[in-house]
Amino acid sequence: MSLTSASTHHLTDQVAQFHLRFPIDSDDLDQDQEWCEFRIDGEDDWSRIRFHNYHEIYEVPGLYEALFYQCLKCCSPYRVVQLLNDVLMDDPHHMEDLRVIDLGAGNGMVGQELRNVGVQKIVGVDIIPEAREATYRDRPGIYDDYIITDMTDLDESTRQHLRTAEPNCLTTVAALGYGDIPTDAFIEAYNLIDTPGWLAFNIKQDFLDDMEDDTGFAGLVRKLMRKKYIEIHAYRRYCHRLSIHGEPLFYVAMVARKLKPI
Repeated sequence: MSLTSASTHHLTDQVAQFHLRFPIDSDDLDQDQEWCEFRIDGEDDWSRIRFHNYHEIYEVPGLYEALFYQCLKCCSPYRVVQLLNDVLMDDPHHMEDLRVIDLGAGNGMVGQELRNVGVQKIVGVDIIPEAREATYRDRPGIYDDYIITDMTDLDESTRQHLRTAEPNCLTTVAALGYGDIPTDAFIEAYNLIDTPGWLAFNIKQDFLDDMEDDTGFAGLVRKLMRKKYIEIHAYRRYCHRLSIHGEPLFYVAMVARKLKPI
């Protein structure tokens, strides 16, 4: 598979400069199969990396930001958090009142956006140790706590530890629909937050459009709505990021009220 070069992407003074190049004849690649090659200024060798191999990306300081935010224009952490902020402007609650579990916290991009709008208490949860290491390296202090655990196999001590934060909001951004976070993990986290509580998440529009499929996260959302477990307060379609060919990838951000536990 041949490659074409992209321009050098400059981050902050603290982050290395990256050259990125993407496959040309890759129209058959789904979003979770996309990959690129990267090289850091001053080095000769190119390294190939698959986008969904997050643990490898997190190990390279600045690569995640250079690839997804500088080059592919990802905006989901900002868009989902801002939608939550907009909803709470019309509610007696305020962002300062939220105590958030950020599920699939990654390297802290969502946590940083939550801090920017005044959230005081945030606990990050991820299954990848490299995600926590990247957060502590690049965004120290963003989370009050950061727990590495498998939410589909949560032990009681970790469950009680999460409950001590008295969470009343769950965020999960760009981690649903491709198996990164199974529905069982989302349900476990959902049940940890207060009732009533808040949910802010996003999912690829294509998954929601498939009304025949009730097996994945989109199906779970439809069931939760039908059975009055949640009440949708906001629903917004937007461009999550660009594909490696420059095509927009549309997602839907949602903010919902938790009405009862599952």
